Parts: sequence; structure tokens; C-alpha cells
Amino acid sequence: MESNIMSQPSQDQGIPSRRRCYRFSSQRIWRSIKAVIFSSKINVLIPFGPVAIVVHYVHNHGSVFFLSLLGIIPLAERLGFATEQLSLFTGPTVGALLNASFGNATELIISIQAMRNGMLRIVQQSLLGSVLSNMLLVLGCALFAGGIRHKNNVQIFNERDAGLNSGMLMVALMGMLSPTVLHYTNTEIQSGKSELVLSRFTSCLLLLAYAAYLFYQIKYQPTDPSSNQEEIQNEEKEEAVLVSKWECITWLVVFTVSISVLSDYLVDAIEGASRSWNIPIAFISVVLLPIVGNAAEHASAIMFAINDKLDISLGVALGSATQISMFLIPLCVLIGWVMGKTMDLNFKLFETAVLFLTVVLVAFMLQDGTSNYLKGFLLIICYFVVAASFYVHVDATSADNKLPQG
Repeated sequence: MESNIMSQPSQDQGIPSRRRCYRFSSQRIWRSIKAVIFSSKINVLIPFGPVAIVVHYVHNHGSVFFLSLLGIIPLAERLGFATEQLSLFTGPTVGALLNASFGNATELIISIQAMRNGMLRIVQQSLLGSVLSNMLLVLGCALFAGGIRHKNNVQIFNERDAGLNSGMLMVALMGMLSPTVLHYTNTEIQSGKSELVLSRFTSCLLLLAYAAYLFYQIKYQPTDPSSNQEEIQNEEKEEAVLVSKWECITWLVVFTVSISVLSDYLVDAIEGASRSWNIPIAFISVVLLPIVGNAAEHASAIMFAINDKLDISLGVALGSATQISMFLIPLCVLIGWVMGKTMDLNFKLFETAVLFLTVVLVAFMLQDGTSNYLKGFLLIICYFVVAASFYVHVDATSADNKLPQG
């Protein structure tokens, strides 16, 4: 009896302790949700995702595609936010690998869903569109906005870094040109098979080159004493940690799964949207789909340029284009190989020619290390020329990709 009486206070003391733990856990969860969900105005678009799923059962493909696009945009932006937060808990090497893995996760998820449905041309064109969008539209808007904001001063950027990214894009272009030229010159040993084998071999080499690029960026890239690199690094270190490491991992899983679910509905509605809107699939793939993955980059690149941090703007735009062309496209070829799909680097003559002209144009624009609003305006004009070209382009490999009537 005495032992029971003596043990009673400890049990009573344990109940408030558990309540405090529960209250602390609830507060922590709410703080995490507030920091991730309610801290960005773009998250008002999140409800469009569930609406797209509901509309899917009405068989209105045009509405499903549009609503899915709107729903994925904030999820992609928040996925990038969670990746940045997680990188604050890691070193530069792991942070670079995280950015390589999740930096273009939205495009990768959409590409995998499209490959599962056998839409290989949509995969190629959407990835190509992401590269073109970053190099022309995102970079152009950043240079234009920065030039307007600082029109009395010439904005200067690190031409060595810009030249390195341009060189990487040239390497990626060579990797895509080889299978295309092999196909159109009819010089294959085995028709249809040689370009596929070459594409897979080249993809392995491009991934190796991208790994070397990351290693160089982390370990051996020299710093320019006149640049503001140290200032940028100090600002990154002072950036507030808003969520814990395990919360970051949890949010990464949540957003990745959400994007995967929505992208399934998005891909399924592409052909129906093309027919109902009377718009070529090539235009949807090259112009509309990349908006999903590039929305966050677009906004951040412009803001950095306005704040006279042009090196970061170029790093966002050209860095994303380099990552897609050197990492994501070769990775999709290898994933397609594992899935038994004939995904290759033969992007067809028209698309490859557009990419070639874009890479050369951007390299020419950035060769002197200076920027102004005119350069940005010209890049934007070129993007609209490319967009219009794909609107009237007939893709012979897609039966549904017809010219718009009237």
C-alpha cells in the first residue's frame, strides 16, 4: 500500500510532462506548416491541384491540363525551398548534390510520367523547352529588368563563370548533335539502333562531365578578388533556418509525391488539351510545360538582377539550363533504357537547330561580361520567335500534332 502511495506522485508528474511534449510537438508542426505553406503568396495556387483531380473525372482535358499546371507551380517552388533549407544543414558537396537531385525534380517527375505513357517526344520537347526558356526568357527578363533598374550604370558579371556555363552547354549540344546528324545523314551501321546506342553511351559521358563540373565548382574554381562572392556566401550563411532537417526531408517527400500525382493527370491531359484548344502538342511541350519548372527561377533571377546581383541571376538561369542539358536529359535517356523505352538524344533536326542557334546567341551576348536592358530585350524577342516557330511547326512523329486551323 505504501509503495502504491509513493508511486502516485511520479505518475501525476508524468502526465503534465507528456502534455507539454504534445503541446511542444503541436507548436513545432504548426510552425513548420506556417513557414513552408503560409510564407509564400504563390501558395494560393495549391488548391488548383485538387480541383484538377476532381475535374479529371468530368473528362474536360483542357481544364485539367490548365488546373494541373497552376497546381504544380507552387509545389515546384516549395520543393526548391525545402531543398535550400536542407542544404543549410549540409556542407557544400552534399548541398551541390541536393541541388543537382532536386533542382529540376519537377521536370524529371513529369518526364518519367510521360515516358511511362510512351510520350517520348513530349519528354524531349519539354526538356528542350526548359533549356530554351532558361536561356532566352528567364535570362532575358533578368537582364532586361536589371538594365531598366540600373539604366544609368552598366551591370557587370563574372564572364569566366558565364563562359564556363556556355562551354558546358556547348558540350551538351555536341552530345545531342551527334545522334541527330547520324540519323539525318543516313550513315548509321544499323538504322534506328546505332543512334540509340550512341545516345546511351553519350549520356553516360555527359553525366560524367557534369560530375566533373560539380567537383570543379566545389573544389577548384578560383575566386575573383574583385567579385562579391564572399558577400554572397556571408548572406547565405546568415540566412535563417526556418525548419529542421527532418522537417525538410518530410516536406521533400510530401511535395515530391504531390507533384508526381498531379503530373500524372497533367501528362494524361496533354493530348486532349491539344485537341480542345487546337494548339500543337509541340507548342504545349516546348512553351507551356516549362513554365511549371521555371516559374521559381524566373522570379528569383529577376529579383537578383534588380538588386544588382547579376552573377546570381546568371547562375540561376544558365545553371538551370546546364543542369537540364548535362544532367537531366542524359539521366532521362538512361531511365528510359531501364524502363525499356527508346528514349535517345536525337531531338530531330528542327529542335536541334533551334538549340544550336540559342546556345551560340547566348554565348555571344555574354562574351564581354557586361549587360544592359537591350541585350535582355533581344533575348526575350528571340524567345517569342522560338515560341511562334513551335506553334506553326508540324512534328511528323506525332499524329496529334497538327497545325492550328484558321
